[in-house]
Amino acid sequence: QVQLVESGGGLVQAGDSLRLSCAASGRAFSSYAMGWFRQAPGKEREFVAAISRRGAITRYADSVKGRFTISRDNAKNTVALQMNSLKPEDTAVYYCAAKTSSWVVVLLTEYDYWGQGTQVTVSS
Repeated sequence: QVQLVESGGGLVQAGDSLRLSCAASGRAFSSYAMGWFRQAPGKEREFVAAISRRGAITRYADSVKGRFTISRDNAKNTVALQMNSLKPEDTAVYYCAAKTSSWVVVLLTEYDYWGQGTQVTVSS
């Protein structure tokens, strides 16, 4: 089992950058595929980015491709989401998720563990 805690959210202006971090507790962090999802008010939670357990494979939603970068540090049990060129439509609560897998996982329903989320607000 793993517990996830997100941090790094905040209020920024359009065009700014923000770096989210997710700290995982528990054993064998390197056995988990990790993902970032977001949920805007009145909308369903959606996929943002995912990374395989050793970081070799990444996947991104089309809406963030070229602006966001997911990375992980298995020695520190952390996964990060670097967000550049932020837009007002990126405003949402961002969640970190984990699943025991040897492959990258993009489907929300496949993830087993979730953090509490961190709010990102981008003003125009």
